Amino acid sequence: MPPIRHWPALDLTGTDFDPVLAELMDEGPVTRVQLPNGEGWAWLVTRYDDVRMVANDPRFSREAVVDRPVTRLAPHFIPDRGAVGFLDPPDHTRLRRSVAAAFTAKGVERVRDRARGMLDEMVDDLLAAGPPADLTAAVLGPFPIAVICELMGVPAGDRHGMHTWTQLILSAAHGKEVSERAKREMSSYFADLIGLRENSAGEDVTSLLGAAVGRREITLEQAVGLAVLLQIGGEAVTANSGQMFHLLLTRPGLTARLRAEPAIRPRAIDELLRYLPHRNAVGLSRIALEDVEIAGVRIRAGDPVYVSYLAANRDPDVFPAPDTVDFSRRPNPHVAFGFGPHYCPGGMLARLEEELLMNALLDRVPGLRLAVPPDQVPFRKGALIRGPECLPVTW
Repeated sequence: MPPIRHWPALDLTGTDFDPVLAELMDEGPVTRVQLPNGEGWAWLVTRYDDVRMVANDPRFSREAVVDRPVTRLAPHFIPDRGAVGFLDPPDHTRLRRSVAAAFTAKGVERVRDRARGMLDEMVDDLLAAGPPADLTAAVLGPFPIAVICELMGVPAGDRHGMHTWTQLILSAAHGKEVSERAKREMSSYFADLIGLRENSAGEDVTSLLGAAVGRREITLEQAVGLAVLLQIGGEAVTANSGQMFHLLLTRPGLTARLRAEPAIRPRAIDELLRYLPHRNAVGLSRIALEDVEIAGVRIRAGDPVYVSYLAANRDPDVFPAPDTVDFSRRPNPHVAFGFGPHYCPGGMLARLEEELLMNALLDRVPGLRLAVPPDQVPFRKGALIRGPECLPVTW
């Protein structure tokens, strides 16, 4: 058995790859880790093919995690029984299907024009106020909130409250009680909104959920759990785009190429999604339901297992020169949005937002650059999702 490696919660800055994860990848395809919270140890799987296998194999269960205090990064673990993140197929499949239409290419395109219009207004305000500015406060923060609220069917007047709840739920700094209260308040809000839309024919997420509850396909509790998850997930774009622009503004050669060759931007976004270490440590674990062998290591029934998508995205057997940002990389089968049944439903929406942000900021603010040295950009501390607290820019 490999030794148990303690994996501390490091506060990393920029796009620095976690040195502990790098060492674990070097040690072997399957290692054992102990994270700062929870109990015991867990297996960590880091190779691309193994990561995809575990993420897509019914012998590894999310549902079995609910009653287990598995070692983890998050200081408080509040799984709602029946929430989509802790369901296995076929229940998971049924719940995901209820909102699938909103996250297809067609569903996402439905909000493109409105999203571009809201973004243009934010960039207008940024230019009117003049430099210097905090790009996070001016654009990268409010834009994803506006877009996810639009897709969810949350009225514009409630956006600020949603943002506040999300920050409290995702922050480790305020303690478990504050986080739980914010989650209860957001859940109560969505229960009311979905309840009002039980006979709706609308295309937004809360209307789709209301209609599915009305048809008795899913329960109100399940619908609310999914709405909360999607709303919170929508704000991950703020951290991700913050990292993306921090990287681009510290590597002028990459930015110059994106300005000169707009056609490569969608491919460049995929390469940046592959390269950016968008989270700290690992996310949710799975439990082995039977003995399984991976890369010659026997994982016993009942053992907790983590996969690292960040590690998989740096597997040299799949991505030659994995630590290089290569905009001409083809193919690029990255797993930045996960894999298998729990693949992030918002992947297409996130790509659309990154594309709109890249086009608007590179084309409309041609002299955009950091207003402070790169190492003086403050990054979030104690966060599960990595990103700058603010991004001071000038032009």
